[in-house]
Amino acid sequence: MKVKVLPVGPIGTNCYLIIKDKEALIIDPGADADRIQATLSQEGIIPQAILLTHAHFDHIGAVDELRKRYKLELYLHELEHTWLGNPQLNGSLSLLKDEIIIGEAENKLKVETVQINFFTFDVIHTPGHSPGSVSFIFHDEQFIIGGDVLFRQGIGRTDLVGGDFNQLAATIRNNFYTLDEAYTVYPGHGPKTTIKHEKENNPFIR
Repeated sequence: MKVKVLPVGPIGTNCYLIIKDKEALIIDPGADADRIQATLSQEGIIPQAILLTHAHFDHIGAVDELRKRYKLELYLHELEHTWLGNPQLNGSLSLLKDEIIIGEAENKLKVETVQINFFTFDVIHTPGHSPGSVSFIFHDEQFIIGGDVLFRQGIGRTDLVGGDFNQLAATIRNNFYTLDEAYTVYPGHGPKTTIKHEKENNPFIR
């Protein structure tokens, strides 16, 4: 399995392509649909689904174009389904000064093990940055796609709608720091890290 990161949009959101046997999951396509499509085409990859860690504007901007182009279904936690069509909730109106509105998600993520074609992963609820934030754990490969929860020596902001620092701290301690220290963390922004590195060096959550 290969993890390919494409920083997209004005604030460098990490869009991830999880690739196996020429198929892929697209996670958090925040912008730059043409670039994502070009990457898929160049590598001969057929996307199978779009998954969102959460519904902030910088993670959803390219969803509809990719969904239409590849006839894909969208997966998102039920607490944020209404955010997709609400620029105030998804932050585009206040932070981008422009409205991002996309269509409804076909699937509601919950805490469960999900299988989509060749891909099997655990979905965990990881609130704090936003109420419906989820993370995707690929246990066999020992990595987690964590959205805007835990960054390399940083954490997600908690001053947006539904944000809560105490909840975020509990999420990190109970859902991230309990993983094996060798697990790689792929965050929503910035470089990857490891559980070990963050437990030893993160100045916000020790």
